[in-house]
Amino acid sequence: MRQSTVSRSTAETQIAVEINLDGTGAYDNNTGVGFFDHMLDQLARHSLIDMKITAKGDLHVDDHHTVEDVGIALGQALTNALGDKRGIRRYGACLLPMDDALVRTALDLSARPFFIWNVDLPSAKIGSFDTELVREFFQALSTHGGITLHVDMLHGLNSHHIAEAAFKSVARALREAVEVDTRKAGDIPSTKGAL
Repeated sequence: MRQSTVSRSTAETQIAVEINLDGTGAYDNNTGVGFFDHMLDQLARHSLIDMKITAKGDLHVDDHHTVEDVGIALGQALTNALGDKRGIRRYGACLLPMDDALVRTALDLSARPFFIWNVDLPSAKIGSFDTELVREFFQALSTHGGITLHVDMLHGLNSHHIAEAAFKSVARALREAVEVDTRKAGDIPSTKGAL
């Protein structure tokens, strides 16, 4: 069973994450940050990873700690659920359009985190949500999930569309990468024999 539950508790946040890599994209996300919940729902739906995330954070300060710590815990849950990564496709990519936005993601579940973010969100806020936190989330996910993650915006005018296209593009690439390759289901996808 490729499932994981992770809890993270600090002086700033209390996070609980449950995922199932072999799910249907079911979700129940409640972080107290409305736009972020909407993005996490997209991540679950389009990756087909069942996801339940609850967070209580110091939102009276701002949303930063909550968003970043969810990225940390979700990355840890992905690492746990993947185990030794035997049989996975390992790589994933997606070119995703959403109205004016076009976002390309390529990723490798390599256990070697590296993050490239070529995305320009033209407004500082989406509603009350700080747009710079989109990058912070993916940075934390990449680092703690051991993911080489490249996200590039090719076109975009509307910050909401760009952010949502980024989440959906990462989701679709992640869906491809975590899938079991039936031709190599018993093998670790590396000439090293380990990831």
